Amino acid sequence: MRTTKINFRLAVICLMAASVGLPIAIISIAKLLLLGCVLAVPLLAKNLPKNGASLMKTWTLPAVALALLAFALSLLWTVAPQEEALGSLIKYGKLIIIIVMMALIRERREAVYAVGAFALSQLLVVASSWLLFADLPVAWATSRTTLSHYTVFSGYLDQGIMSAVFAAVCWHLRGLVPGRYGPQVAVAVAVASLANVFFVLAGRSGQVVGVAMLSLAIMWQLPKKYRIVVAVLPFLLMLALFVSSPTMRERLTLLKTEVQAYSPKQDTNTSSGVRLTFWRTAAQLIAQRPLAGAGIGSWSTEYNRIERQKNPEHKDIDPNGNPHQEYLYWGVQLGIPGLLLFAGFLLSVLRDTMKMEAPYARAAQSALLALAVCCLFNASLYDGLIGDFFCVLIGLLLALGLSKPADASPPERAT
Repeated sequence: MRTTKINFRLAVICLMAASVGLPIAIISIAKLLLLGCVLAVPLLAKNLPKNGASLMKTWTLPAVALALLAFALSLLWTVAPQEEALGSLIKYGKLIIIIVMMALIRERREAVYAVGAFALSQLLVVASSWLLFADLPVAWATSRTTLSHYTVFSGYLDQGIMSAVFAAVCWHLRGLVPGRYGPQVAVAVAVASLANVFFVLAGRSGQVVGVAMLSLAIMWQLPKKYRIVVAVLPFLLMLALFVSSPTMRERLTLLKTEVQAYSPKQDTNTSSGVRLTFWRTAAQLIAQRPLAGAGIGSWSTEYNRIERQKNPEHKDIDPNGNPHQEYLYWGVQLGIPGLLLFAGFLLSVLRDTMKMEAPYARAAQSALLALAVCCLFNASLYDGLIGDFFCVLIGLLLALGLSKPADASPPERAT
């Protein structure tokens, strides 16, 4: 009976790890099962291995708790309708997944299994995208942009980001792949994933993340005295990809055109134009309420208020929207303390990765950098699928790096 219970817990962990590459319905099912494990595992704690990450010794636990507490307290002063505010709080509740993954994974062997499940799911997405690019049928593809942008289960923005991060995970954790040629296979998968991002998918965010992942990996391969080259490496890589990749050249040229055509005095419906308008308004809102913000879920309400002052005929944007920038969104909701909270969360995760062995630390730091970069252009924690992806992966990689092998002695006090 003991083995059955433990295996069910591990199966749910692996399902959660795999689900973030699959349709949103599977993610929802995995979350529900994960919640069941959270409720059941304390009853079985005496029978579970004890070599997992020590949550009380991490910086991530208090950072997540403090962020969620701040959002919950902001319900007291939010200008958003209560339904929208509670909906936003639930969306940010996905941060708990980071802690849950670390708590439920009790030894490194379990983390390795979960990483394997994650990798198989992401590999399915990358391979399917290449099949679509080759005009081959992919019966399981459900994305609305399957035929136009070679996406499988999500949009090209989310898929590009996930595939770029997956490439980094494959590269840094290639030593975990079993078999004589396991590491070589992992490297080949990493190359195929990055090539898919740069030459097939159209998402600019994914392409920027891909450049960041590649730059970081190259920096770590260089002797320390040459690592300063990382300051110019992203620009060199962007130039090389601009010349060699028609897809990336088209997207970067479009970005330049959209930015040059932007004017704050007239409506701009381009992707870049909308972002620039939102960011300008978000900065204005932070300036108006710098100490406590307008409360959780307040973006749509506040944006509509500002726009109606300029134009009484303004058509309201959808509720529970966001300014397509995570940093500014925390500032709008919680003021300058919100910006500090988000920076503190990122730094807390980074500090915990410093305790890990190099391959695990580099994989986790790559995922963290990808999140930090994505949040410059999107509300990547607030958004559904991509937010789940980052929370699950960061929690998984922290558990992998901070846990001990099954035969290891009990964890020592952190120094």
